[in-house]
Amino acid sequence: MNISMQSLLGKIEEELKQAKQSDSEVRTREKIYAIKTLCELVLEQKTSRQSPAPIIEPQRAVQYQQPAKMKVDDEANGDSLFDF
Repeated sequence: MNISMQSLLGKIEEELKQAKQSDSEVRTREKIYAIKTLCELVLEQKTSRQSPAPIIEPQRAVQYQQPAKMKVDDEANGDSLFDF
């Protein structure tokens, strides 16, 4: 949600005027609570813009070397241990 700072400040001013003109203590407290909520919105917007985005490092690909086949020069018949 992206609400401009000017519109929030304008709404805070309206609520403050209504709180000052109110004859009822309950109504005044309601307006003050509305002002508090609007102020929290302003503060949350400011901190969300300042928080840097997390830096994600790409994962490196792990390369494995397959072991080379052993060369046997004793005239064996195959790769098995039982080949004589």
